[in-house]
Amino acid sequence: MLTRSSVMVCAAAALALAGCSSGDDGKAAEPTDETVVTATVSDAPASPASPSASASSDASASPSVSVPASASPSPVPVTGPDQKLVTMTVSGGFAGVNRQVVLRGDGTVRTTDRGESAVRRTTAAQFTTLRTLLGDPALDDVPAFAIDMGSADKFQYTLQFDGRTVMTDRSTDAPALDRLIGALEKWLPTN
Repeated sequence: MLTRSSVMVCAAAALALAGCSSGDDGKAAEPTDETVVTATVSDAPASPASPSASASSDASASPSVSVPASASPSPVPVTGPDQKLVTMTVSGGFAGVNRQVVLRGDGTVRTTDRGESAVRRTTAAQFTTLRTLLGDPALDDVPAFAIDMGSADKFQYTLQFDGRTVMTDRSTDAPALDRLIGALEKWLPTN
Protein backbone atom coordinates (compact mmCIF):
# COMPACT_ATOMS: atom_id res chain seq x y z
CA MET A 1 0.00 0.00 0.00
CA LEU A 2 1.37 3.36 -0.96
CA THR A 3 1.33 6.02 1.69
CA ARG A 4 0.92 9.70 0.98
CA SER A 5 4.63 10.32 1.67
CA SER A 6 5.77 7.55 -0.70
CA VAL A 7 3.50 8.94 -3.45
CA MET A 8 4.94 12.41 -2.88
CA VAL A 9 8.50 11.02 -3.09
CA CYS A 10 7.60 9.26 -6.36
CA ALA A 11 6.02 12.46 -7.70
CA ALA A 12 9.09 14.51 -6.73
CA ALA A 13 11.38 11.98 -8.42
CA ALA A 14 9.24 12.02 -11.57
CA LEU A 15 9.31 15.81 -11.62
CA ALA A 16 13.08 15.84 -11.19
CA LEU A 17 13.56 13.37 -14.03
CA ALA A 18 11.14 15.09 -16.44
CA GLY A 19 12.99 16.23 -19.52
CA CYS A 20 16.08 14.08 -18.86
CA SER A 21 15.75 12.02 -22.02
CA SER A 22 18.45 11.79 -24.65
CA GLY A 23 18.46 14.30 -27.46
CA ASP A 24 18.70 13.35 -31.13
CA ASP A 25 22.50 13.52 -30.95
CA GLY A 26 22.74 11.09 -28.00
CA LYS A 27 23.49 13.87 -25.51
CA ALA A 28 21.12 14.99 -22.81
CA ALA A 29 18.25 17.03 -24.15
CA GLU A 30 18.12 20.64 -23.08
CA PRO A 31 15.01 21.59 -21.11
CA THR A 32 12.80 24.25 -22.61
CA ASP A 33 10.53 26.85 -21.11
CA GLU A 34 7.68 25.31 -23.07
CA THR A 35 7.61 22.11 -20.99
CA VAL A 36 5.04 22.01 -18.23
CA VAL A 37 5.08 19.09 -15.78
CA THR A 38 2.13 18.45 -13.50
CA ALA A 39 1.46 15.85 -10.83
CA THR A 40 -1.63 15.23 -8.75
CA VAL A 41 -1.52 13.50 -5.39
CA SER A 42 -4.68 12.29 -3.69
CA ASP A 43 -5.41 11.36 -0.06
CA ALA A 44 -7.22 8.27 -1.32
CA PRO A 45 -5.32 5.06 -0.52
CA ALA A 46 -4.27 2.76 -3.31
CA SER A 47 -6.43 -0.33 -3.81
CA PRO A 48 -5.23 -3.36 -1.85
CA ALA A 49 -4.95 -5.41 -5.06
CA SER A 50 -2.44 -3.03 -6.60
CA PRO A 51 0.83 -1.88 -5.04
CA SER A 52 0.90 1.19 -7.29
CA ALA A 53 -1.23 4.29 -7.38
CA SER A 54 -4.45 4.19 -9.36
CA ALA A 55 -4.36 5.41 -12.97
CA SER A 56 -7.42 7.60 -12.46
CA SER A 57 -6.97 11.34 -12.51
CA ASP A 58 -7.89 11.61 -8.82
CA ALA A 59 -5.11 9.33 -7.56
CA SER A 60 -2.45 9.76 -10.22
CA ALA A 61 1.11 10.48 -9.18
CA SER A 62 2.56 10.23 -12.68
CA PRO A 63 3.69 13.42 -14.40
CA SER A 64 2.17 14.62 -17.61
CA VAL A 65 3.98 16.82 -20.06
CA SER A 66 2.12 19.39 -22.11
CA VAL A 67 2.95 22.36 -24.27
CA PRO A 68 1.08 25.57 -23.46
CA ALA A 69 -1.41 26.58 -26.13
CA SER A 70 0.38 29.90 -26.64
CA ALA A 71 3.57 28.14 -27.78
CA SER A 72 2.05 26.71 -30.95
CA PRO A 73 1.49 29.05 -33.88
CA SER A 74 -2.00 29.67 -35.18
CA PRO A 75 -2.89 30.85 -38.68
CA VAL A 76 -2.94 34.62 -39.15
CA PRO A 77 -6.43 35.96 -39.72
CA VAL A 78 -7.63 37.07 -43.13
CA THR A 79 -9.52 40.37 -43.32
CA GLY A 80 -10.41 40.20 -47.00
CA PRO A 81 -9.54 38.69 -50.37
CA ASP A 82 -7.35 41.65 -51.41
CA GLN A 83 -5.28 41.56 -48.23
CA LYS A 84 -1.56 40.98 -48.82
CA LEU A 85 -0.58 38.52 -46.10
CA VAL A 86 3.10 38.46 -47.09
CA THR A 87 5.29 39.78 -49.87
CA MET A 88 8.74 38.27 -50.33
CA THR A 89 11.29 39.71 -52.75
CA VAL A 90 14.43 37.71 -53.53
CA SER A 91 17.25 39.71 -55.08
CA GLY A 92 20.98 39.58 -55.65
CA GLY A 93 23.07 36.48 -56.02
CA PHE A 94 25.67 35.92 -58.71
CA ALA A 95 23.10 36.25 -61.50
CA GLY A 96 21.45 39.35 -60.05
CA VAL A 97 17.93 37.95 -59.73
CA ASN A 98 14.83 39.90 -58.73
CA ARG A 99 11.88 37.63 -57.95
CA GLN A 100 8.75 38.19 -55.91
CA VAL A 101 6.01 36.14 -54.23
CA VAL A 102 2.81 37.67 -52.86
CA LEU A 103 0.29 35.65 -50.81
CA ARG A 104 -3.16 37.25 -50.81
CA GLY A 105 -6.16 36.82 -48.55
CA ASP A 106 -8.10 34.92 -51.20
CA GLY A 107 -5.50 32.14 -51.22
CA THR A 108 -3.82 33.17 -54.45
CA VAL A 109 -0.07 33.44 -54.91
CA ARG A 110 1.28 35.93 -57.43
CA THR A 111 4.85 35.41 -58.57
CA THR A 112 7.02 37.71 -60.65
CA ASP A 113 10.30 36.64 -62.23
CA ARG A 114 12.16 38.30 -65.11
CA GLY A 115 9.15 40.47 -65.88
CA GLU A 116 6.83 37.46 -66.16
CA SER A 117 3.90 37.24 -63.74
CA ALA A 118 1.81 34.24 -62.81
CA VAL A 119 -1.08 33.74 -60.41
CA ARG A 120 -1.80 30.37 -58.85
CA ARG A 121 -4.29 29.27 -56.21
CA THR A 122 -3.26 27.44 -53.04
CA THR A 123 -5.18 24.47 -51.73
CA ALA A 124 -6.95 24.96 -48.40
CA ALA A 125 -4.20 22.97 -46.66
CA GLN A 126 -1.40 24.99 -48.31
CA PHE A 127 -3.12 28.27 -47.42
CA THR A 128 -3.50 27.19 -43.79
CA THR A 129 0.14 26.07 -43.65
CA LEU A 130 1.41 29.39 -45.02
CA ARG A 131 -0.83 31.37 -42.65
CA THR A 132 0.37 29.23 -39.72
CA LEU A 133 4.01 29.91 -40.63
CA LEU A 134 3.15 33.62 -40.66
CA GLY A 135 1.52 33.26 -37.23
CA ASP A 136 4.61 31.77 -35.59
CA PRO A 137 5.33 33.88 -32.46
CA ALA A 138 9.08 33.36 -33.05
CA LEU A 139 8.84 35.77 -36.00
CA ASP A 140 8.36 38.58 -33.47
CA ASP A 141 11.97 38.04 -32.34
CA VAL A 142 13.49 38.23 -35.83
CA PRO A 143 15.48 41.44 -36.32
CA ALA A 144 14.40 43.82 -39.08
CA PHE A 145 17.87 43.70 -40.65
CA ALA A 146 20.08 40.60 -40.59
CA ILE A 147 22.50 40.76 -43.51
CA ASP A 148 26.17 39.83 -43.48
CA MET A 149 27.70 42.96 -45.02
CA GLY A 150 31.04 41.19 -45.52
CA SER A 151 29.73 38.59 -47.94
CA ALA A 152 28.98 38.97 -51.61
CA ASP A 153 26.73 37.18 -54.06
CA LYS A 154 24.19 36.02 -51.48
CA PHE A 155 20.50 36.26 -52.10
CA GLN A 156 18.76 38.94 -50.09
CA TYR A 157 15.23 38.30 -48.90
CA THR A 158 12.91 41.18 -48.09
CA LEU A 159 9.67 40.12 -46.43
CA GLN A 160 6.75 42.37 -45.64
CA PHE A 161 4.17 40.94 -43.26
CA ASP A 162 2.20 41.96 -40.20
CA GLY A 163 3.05 45.65 -40.71
CA ARG A 164 6.81 45.15 -40.68
CA THR A 165 9.67 44.62 -43.11
CA VAL A 166 12.45 42.08 -42.54
CA MET A 167 15.62 41.92 -44.63
CA THR A 168 17.91 38.88 -44.40
CA ASP A 169 20.43 36.87 -46.37
CA ARG A 170 19.74 33.82 -44.16
CA SER A 171 23.19 34.08 -42.58
CA THR A 172 21.74 34.29 -39.06
CA ASP A 173 19.93 31.58 -37.11
CA ALA A 174 16.21 32.29 -37.47
CA PRO A 175 14.37 28.95 -37.87
CA ALA A 176 10.85 30.42 -38.04
CA LEU A 177 11.90 32.86 -40.75
CA ASP A 178 13.78 30.14 -42.63
CA ARG A 179 10.66 27.93 -42.61
CA LEU A 180 8.57 30.79 -43.99
CA ILE A 181 11.12 31.64 -46.69
CA GLY A 182 11.42 27.96 -47.66
CA ALA A 183 7.66 27.60 -48.00
CA LEU A 184 7.34 30.77 -50.10
CA GLU A 185 10.32 29.87 -52.33
CA LYS A 186 8.46 26.73 -53.43
CA TRP A 187 5.99 28.99 -55.24
CA LEU A 188 8.66 30.65 -57.35
CA PRO A 189 9.04 29.30 -60.89
CA THR A 190 11.95 26.94 -61.40
CA ASN A 191 14.65 28.24 -63.69
